[in-house]
Amino acid sequence: MDATQPFTVAIDGPAAAGKGTISRAVSEQFGLAHLDTGLLYRAVGAQVLDGVEPVAAARALDQTALENPLLRTAEVAQAASKVAVIQEVRDALFDFQRAFARRAGGAVLDGRDIGTVICPQAEAKLFVTASAPVRAERRWKELQARGDDSPYEDVLADVEARDARDSARAAAPLRAAEGALVLDTSELTIKAAVAAAVDYVAVLRAG
Repeated sequence: MDATQPFTVAIDGPAAAGKGTISRAVSEQFGLAHLDTGLLYRAVGAQVLDGVEPVAAARALDQTALENPLLRTAEVAQAASKVAVIQEVRDALFDFQRAFARRAGGAVLDGRDIGTVICPQAEAKLFVTASAPVRAERRWKELQARGDDSPYEDVLADVEARDARDSARAAAPLRAAEGALVLDTSELTIKAAVAAAVDYVAVLRAG
């Protein structure tokens, strides 16, 4: 295909399933721009924790807010999940994501509603998932590496609560998009998961 034409890869899935790692790998493999859309909601959530009203935070969001080193904390993750159920917040962030997705040269976006809401016409759609206990263990190890000694049981409870909230929300519930490749990483190595995603995208780009 023409390298200057838009080619959108939409990668959705729950927390700690591996979609971020896979998205970055696909981006690098094909030379596509990458956007972790979860950072948009985390940035809004972080500002809400600082006392800013959610919709106002979303409407005023700029690129510098995505560079906040605190966006990866568990507290911000929970705040992000809570603001993500607010339709006005989602509306405020919609145009930014859609424009990024259709940029010349193509883009990879990962999140929870990319293939279903933001880019339903994406040329490639993947849904990356894994069991809650496996994802909780991955997140727990990440937190441990950062010096956070939260008990595994608490991390699992947070993962399950977030899954329930993301799947049940009225605004863009978490689900696989129609026609998406469902990639369960519960028992896959990172290398195998990335290879499967890259092969899938390569076939669609060649077609």
